[in-house]
Amino acid sequence: MVINFSDAAAKIWAVADLLRGEFKQSQYGRIILPFTLLRRLECVLEPTKAQVLQAAKKYEAQDMGDAADKLLKRESGRQFYNTSPMTLATLGETQIFDNLDAYIKAFSPDAREIFEHFHFTDYLDQLDAANLLFLVVQRFANWDLSPEAISNYEMGLIFEELIRRFAESSNETAGEHFTPRDIVHLATNLAFMDDDETLSQSGVVRSLYDPTAGTGGFLSEGTHLMGEMNPNAVIRVFGQELNPESYAICKSDMLIKAQDIANIKLGNTLSDDQLPRQEFDYMLSNPPFGVDWKKIEKTVKDEHKLKGYEGRFGPGLPRVSDGSLLFLLHLVSKMRAPKDGGSRIAIILNGSPLFTGGAGSGESEIRRYLLERDLLEAIVALPTDLFFNTGIATYIWVLSNRKAPERKGKVQLINATTLFAPMRRSLGSKRRYIDRDQIATIVDQYGQFEETDICKVFDVEDFGYRRITVERPLQLAFHPQDETRRAALTADKAWAKWADDLQKDTLAALDRVEDKYLSRSAFKKALKKTGVSLSAVQFKLLQKHLGEHDPEAEVCTVKGKPEPDPSLRDYENVPLKEDVQTYFEREVLPHVPDAWIDQDKRDAKDGRVGIVGYEIPFNRHFYEYTPPRPLEEIDADLDRVSKEIMDLLGEVHV
Repeated sequence: MVINFSDAAAKIWAVADLLRGEFKQSQYGRIILPFTLLRRLECVLEPTKAQVLQAAKKYEAQDMGDAADKLLKRESGRQFYNTSPMTLATLGETQIFDNLDAYIKAFSPDAREIFEHFHFTDYLDQLDAANLLFLVVQRFANWDLSPEAISNYEMGLIFEELIRRFAESSNETAGEHFTPRDIVHLATNLAFMDDDETLSQSGVVRSLYDPTAGTGGFLSEGTHLMGEMNPNAVIRVFGQELNPESYAICKSDMLIKAQDIANIKLGNTLSDDQLPRQEFDYMLSNPPFGVDWKKIEKTVKDEHKLKGYEGRFGPGLPRVSDGSLLFLLHLVSKMRAPKDGGSRIAIILNGSPLFTGGAGSGESEIRRYLLERDLLEAIVALPTDLFFNTGIATYIWVLSNRKAPERKGKVQLINATTLFAPMRRSLGSKRRYIDRDQIATIVDQYGQFEETDICKVFDVEDFGYRRITVERPLQLAFHPQDETRRAALTADKAWAKWADDLQKDTLAALDRVEDKYLSRSAFKKALKKTGVSLSAVQFKLLQKHLGEHDPEAEVCTVKGKPEPDPSLRDYENVPLKEDVQTYFEREVLPHVPDAWIDQDKRDAKDGRVGIVGYEIPFNRHFYEYTPPRPLEEIDADLDRVSKEIMDLLGEVHV
């Protein structure tokens, strides 16, 4: 019998009626979720409970230690077991807290850990103090959550719905650990998009990984989508989550879906990867937006420096204020080699990774690594106001190391910012959602791979440029007798380090030379004739305070070559597809004929003039010019408003 998972979830969530008044709304889920898990585990274990209890007594008498854990799992036929003779229905009323606490502690370590991370005992204590514990236990004890009544798939849907209700009831923090399901559905579809034929094969086995698993939304959606594409496919999920409570929810969800919960890890993915050297077929992630990585800075920098490309962060490091690109590099490091089937990635990022950092910066070098290795397949711009805790612009990056032939060397940009529907009721910052038809439109645009008003296709090189350094000659006029300049000179800390005699001789020399020079060499000769001898460093101090740029002055030279003026130094970003010299002659020389390119500023990787940089100016490619209103229309509006103001003032004075 097929059940209505939404109705079933609503029935379970109705336990909140008992909690109202004694607990905050944001706490309901912290009670309902672990109780739901507890009842489901109890129902799943019931057929083998007697033999597990018998075996537990036997192994305890034989003092088998850790070996008993594996043997008891074999007896239960599951990844978990419970060695208590009690059930929710037999806990009694008088000592229910102690009995329930003992019952939970009798679970196998992996299952017991979930309840510990929920801080379940603390909430049981509060329920007991409010005289609600027996009522809640009885409510759950009366529900049949056995696999015979509700399949793993159906129970998974029910639990996901409970997670959604929990996230919405605590939307002030939900966005940190819960990705809205519309976004999850879109990103998962994009990641699985080109694999319909592969995933439909009989006996196919695939792995799915989320390094920022949160409550397990991506892992659940991936499992669900693959089940729709191929009911006989086997998908193995892996994940890691930093927040203990989110980790507990995710692990509960995977346990209910009969996934191997040993593959769900707790800890910081960037500083403590608990699935090292493992590679995956599909990877999905929604890392935190704009969160700094200062706490793990040393660990990350050590890996970058010591392991280089043998580690995860070889291409470069972003600024400490935003670790989004570190998660992207982490995922790329876990891609299977193309000869082994390759991998596909969908990751949600804010706008910063698109363009932050100039040529040679850590961010630019990361983008360069992705683009020059042809890993970036598409970027989808999402509408604003989609997330619970932020309304900022966000993007889905789709990466693959097994691109279709027509996509090789190409990057697809899809502007989906106008594809949304308004929420009937806002949930925190989430005021919009993407409905199924709009998701289908975006996925269709991606699959068609043709240019439309919201889709553009570019060559990888279109996002690259060379930053050349443009120099102009130093032309200085010197004013030795300008009192303001001389006051600044004598007030300089470097001047105070000169010997007293040298200070006096220099000031006297400045009194004897002319009041203006349009040639540095002439000024130097004039000083020398007075008998003053200055080192290069000392003369530079005079130049700093007595000299100023003058286009009429003689060009300063060093070893016969023009000396560049640092104050006039400029930079030009030359598109990678253009010749540097041709660009320079067309765009620079007509405006500054005396300029030249600094030939010493070369790219560290290819050795050519100009430092290579990459950026993806997404909005620029979809910008549509809107002309201002006609001046006559603006004047008419001003006249109308002025008349209204005068009429109001007239009424005040009546």
